[in-house]
This record gives sequence, C-alpha cells and structure tokens, in this order.
Amino acid sequence: MVRLGENARHVLERRYLLRDEGGQVIETPEAMFRRVAQAVAAAEHPAARALWAERFEARMAALELLPNSPTLMNAGRAHGQLAACFVLPVDDDLAAIFDALKWAALIHQSGGGTGFSFSRLRPRGDVVKTTHGVASGPVSFMRVYDAATEIIKQGGVRRGANMAVLAADHPDVLEFVDAKRAAGLENFNISVSAPDALFHAAARSGGWALRHPRGGAVVREVDAAGLLERIAASAWASGEPGLVFLDRVEAANPTPDLGRFEAVNPCGEQPLLPFEACTLGSVNLARFERGGRVDLERLGACVRDGVRLLDDVLDVNVWPLPQIAEISRRNRKIGLGVMGWADLLVALGIPYDAPEALALAGEVMGFVQREAHAASEALAAERGAFPGFASSAPARSGGRPRRNATVTTIAPTGTLAIIAGCSSGIEPLFALTYVRHALDDAALPEEHPALGRALRAAGAEAALPAVRAAGRARGVAGVPDAVARVFATAHDVTPEAHVRMQAAFQRHVDNGVSKTINLPRTASVEDVACAYRLAFELGCKGITVYRDGSREKQVLVSGATRNGELCPQCEGPVSLSGGCRTCPRCGWGSCETTE
Repeated sequence: MVRLGENARHVLERRYLLRDEGGQVIETPEAMFRRVAQAVAAAEHPAARALWAERFEARMAALELLPNSPTLMNAGRAHGQLAACFVLPVDDDLAAIFDALKWAALIHQSGGGTGFSFSRLRPRGDVVKTTHGVASGPVSFMRVYDAATEIIKQGGVRRGANMAVLAADHPDVLEFVDAKRAAGLENFNISVSAPDALFHAAARSGGWALRHPRGGAVVREVDAAGLLERIAASAWASGEPGLVFLDRVEAANPTPDLGRFEAVNPCGEQPLLPFEACTLGSVNLARFERGGRVDLERLGACVRDGVRLLDDVLDVNVWPLPQIAEISRRNRKIGLGVMGWADLLVALGIPYDAPEALALAGEVMGFVQREAHAASEALAAERGAFPGFASSAPARSGGRPRRNATVTTIAPTGTLAIIAGCSSGIEPLFALTYVRHALDDAALPEEHPALGRALRAAGAEAALPAVRAAGRARGVAGVPDAVARVFATAHDVTPEAHVRMQAAFQRHVDNGVSKTINLPRTASVEDVACAYRLAFELGCKGITVYRDGSREKQVLVSGATRNGELCPQCEGPVSLSGGCRTCPRCGWGSCETTE
C-alpha cells in the first residue's frame, strides 16, 4: 500500500490517474505506479522486464524516486509522450515563426513544456523588405504564442508552459525586460541570456552594444550597469526576467559539434539545443536518512535505478516530432535530480543556512553525480554509448563512454514533491504551515510533519499556535532557538545563503539547477542586483529571484504572506484572525477594523 498524504491523493486524482470516457477516475495510485513501471520496463530485455518493472514500481511506491509528470501521466497510454522539456527554434521568417508555434501546440497537448530563443528575430521597427512593412519585434510574437498556449491544455489537465529567452545584446532587450510588468504573457517565464562580457562591462562602468541579429551591426549602445539594473528592477517588481549565464552554460555543452545553446526549458534548469528534449526524474533525499546520517549505500542504489529508468523512458517514448526524435535519440539526455533536501536537513538537525548545510550539499550531490555517471557508463557498456559520443566533448577529453550526453539536472519538482510528501527540489521550506494554491485554485493546506514533534520534544508545544499563525518558527515567542534554527523557511534564509546553496549544488550537476532566490517584500532593487552578481561570481548557470508579494497571485501563501503586513514594533509577520491583528514575535496586537 502506497502511503500518500491527503494532498498527494488530491493532486493525483485531479491530474494523473486514468479516467473513463465520462471523466470518472478509474485508477488508484498503486495502479498508476504499476502502469508506469511496466510501460517503462518494456525497453528492457524481455527476460528482465518483469524484474525491472517490479523494481521501478517499488521505488515509486516507496516515494523514493519519481519521473517527471508526463511520464506519470502518459506512460502506458496511447499517445505515450513522456518527456517534460523541449526547446524549439524560432527563425526570422514568418512561416518559421508559426511552424514553431504549431510544434509547441503539439508538445503542450502531449504534456511537455517548451523553451524558445527569440534572439534571431529582427527588432521592432526594422524594415521587412518582402512587404515593405516594419517588423513588430520578438515581444509581439511572444504574445501570439502566449494566446495560443492559453487555449491548449497539456494532456487535457494543465496549461502549457513556455520559456522565452532573449540575448542581452538584442536591440529589443529593454522591451523584453519590462514585458512581464504589464498584463499578459501569463504562460511564459522569461530570461535574458547574459554573457560574461555584460558583467565585465558593468564592473568597469562601460557601454554595452546592442546588435542587429542579422549580421551583428551595432544598432546603439546602452550603459551595461544600467541594463543590469533595469533587469533587476523588473525582477524586483514582477519576479522576472531571470538570467541565463550563457557562456557558462555553453562551456558545459557536451555536443558543441551540433551547435550552441540558445534557450532553456520553462523552469530554466535544462539547456537544450534546437529540437532537443530531456526526460527528468528526482530522488527523494528525505527517504535516505538513517540514524542521523545519510544512508549512501541505499541512496546510490536508488540513483542507479533512476538513471536506468530515465534511459528506458527515452526508448519507449513516443516523440511528438521526427526532428525531436532524431536529436534526442542521438544525445539521449536525461536529468536525474533530487528533492526533499530541506526535509533531510531537518531530519539531520542542520539549519539550511548553516555552513554545515553547504558542505553536506557538496558531499551528497557529489555522490549522486558520481553514482549517476557510473550508472550511465555501465549502461553504455551494456547497451552502447549515446550515438553522438564519438564527436562529443567528453570523448575529446578522454572520458569514458556514457549512455547519456547529460545525466543530472535539479528540477523544481513542485507537483512531484506534493506526491512524494517532501520539500521541493533543493529549496528551503517555504513555510512551516501554509496554503498551496494549485490545480485551478484548489487550496491545499500544508504543515511540516516534524514541527509538532520537535516542539513537543523541546517542551514548547504551547508555541505551536503562534508558529502556525506566523508560518515560521524563527523569532516566534516561546520557540527554543535550536528548534527555530533547524526549521528555517525561505524568508528566514538570506538571499546570499540561497545563492550559495544553489552554487553548492551546481558544482555537481551536468545541466542546471532550478532554484528560486526568495527575497522579503522589503528587499530593494540593489538586493536583487547583489544576488545576480553573487550568482555570477559563484559559477551558477542562471538565477531566478522572487520578492514576496510582487505578484498578485502566488502559488504558495504563508501566514505572513497572506496578511501582507509587518508588525510596527518589530517588523515581524502579522497574523490576521477575527478582525484582530497580532504579532506572534513580540506580542503586539490590534483589533481595529481592517479592510
């Protein structure tokens, strides 16, 4: 019997379990895991299929390992599209622009998300020789894509997701940077691809040339530091754009013979070549704590199974386009990552923002990386290396043959973490008690399962109501410091600590790391800019920041965020109940009528 929480079952019933023609759920979670395991194990030798199906099912049922959502939704079904991440080319031609939109529609319908680079498109106002008209620019076509995405549901259960990337030297970069400040583009994340040269120019207060995408002629020059500040200001106001550190991403390109990276998947962690796709999966680290330590033997076995599962997914997948099938089979990219990191730290008694947490991040992810690479090498010996290995960067540097061009990625695991009952990706706990708005505005209450136990063990159970009201333990009256330190939440952790944690994991990941750098609503634009500079200095491949309250509709809402007010005495989070405002931190209260 699979031990699932109430929210996990709710999510599975709404989005994952099979339904009959009348829309009634006809599958249990146990049957879903069996369906997925058997479908994926079809890639194995016939004599071994039953064994591997049983093993994959056991991993999923124990909530130790989960593949990406399209695999859970679609494995064993007629259309059978199992990959989550795709990048499509957008060339500077009207037919090509709408070809890409058509391809994206097919991918969204099958359950995948799409990334695009709009950097090849001519800028707004440029003369179009064939019609003697003027170009409308990349942002206008992004809005066309956004409107089409709104109409198409992924697999009939979720809206499509897109990532738009624009080069920092494109003439329309300022319009792009501000695009999410206005209404629209609800189905897009956006990121500026920022080369090292932009940061170097900003550091010396230099200029930055904006170049025409056709031929590279300089259109005009802007202040480099001013451009980065403009990006930071928009991210402060709306959470976007993010930054992709393009040179760092390209330096890790395993197949540069096929071309350069231009874009990433919707959450930014997966750089891909045009038409390339990747299958993702995550190991739940929280399941591998034993007696106050990480059980590396069991973790390694799970990682090895995860690599094999994802490699099998590539073989049974029904690709939505022949171009995607061709390059994906050539490079066989997979991305095995982790989730439950914050839960593991809580179980080990290590604060998320302590130096010990950074050290452990390097140890654990370094171990996962080594085991994943070894598993891919073992698969290459068994099944053959990925077809493009001979001309790949690893081959030229004398590396051992691998089955997969890339092996590790850290994805956000938002919905997978709900199913697994663990914290998302490598994020800190968002809050100790909160409401998750998802699935067509369904409100899913959450409370960390170890919170009550920890307070009772410390003789501080009386503080539980105040912690629930605040959504956090730090600074709440009656909570022992040792408990408060361990139960660190996203807004307890400084932006610097967020970035340093991302960098600690990035050093041991082939692809990228999905991580949100959370800032309090009192943060400044300069705080955002500082996070950018630190991420660049520490070797991250990209960065996404989010200032609390900068969007009208947030996915996660804690007590403090819900009420949107800080205490006038201590600036702690204010709780609202029955028309009264109270501060759990210092005891301030007011029962004046509030609107």
